[in-house]
Amino acid sequence: MEKVRISKLMAERGMCSRREADAFIERGWVRVDGVVVSELGSKAWPHQKITLDKQARQRQTSRVTIILNKPVGYVSHQADHGYRQAVSLITPQNLYRPQRQSHAFDRAHLKGLAPAGRLDIDSQGLLVLTQDGRVARQLVGDDSEVEKEYLVRVEGRIAANGLARLRHGLSLDGVALRPAFVEWLNEDQLRFRLREGRKRQIRRMCEQVGLKVVGLKRVRMGQVVLGDLPVGKWRYLREGERFI
Repeated sequence: MEKVRISKLMAERGMCSRREADAFIERGWVRVDGVVVSELGSKAWPHQKITLDKQARQRQTSRVTIILNKPVGYVSHQADHGYRQAVSLITPQNLYRPQRQSHAFDRAHLKGLAPAGRLDIDSQGLLVLTQDGRVARQLVGDDSEVEKEYLVRVEGRIAANGLARLRHGLSLDGVALRPAFVEWLNEDQLRFRLREGRKRQIRRMCEQVGLKVVGLKRVRMGQVVLGDLPVGKWRYLREGERFI
């Protein structure tokens, strides 16, 4: 057994992201078995107890997570080809039912706000933006097990064994896909439930079985649902609301 960087251990334990861990270590807000650690790159044994000081916990508590119903035509990450970023929709005017929110809008909530997972420019639905590295890791970390649910409208004639292949047996870029839950809702709409998020995954899966996606909407990430949130509107993650 070897010692491991403390920031890595903290991320693996879901305490924060590695970047946040480094920032907390620099400030002297991290303790290993009760001893303050303030040197970047410090290591610890995997069995050692790591704790955060009150200042770090307060900072985490103040960080917000936002649920947005992203419209088609907005990019979730860096803007390109003249399209606008989804984060530009996070304005006081677009806050849904502000009187029911646990937070009042503050422009400080935009600082460091980043999407946790992609949603293609021609797709709509639930997009999570967060200041909290713990949330980001839950949703997009290499070991994430959060299930995402999509409603997908399609055109074309599916191959004879197409539904079975969508559920298990397809590959993208030479890498086998994990098993998925896929079912018909009606003659032109499928429901997908996935535990991975490869680039344009559902569209490319459908192409392999003879279908063309003409509409895609994400309606759930873990235990958080899009619900009645209108297109282009956003809300704060509610107190007690969790993805896992």
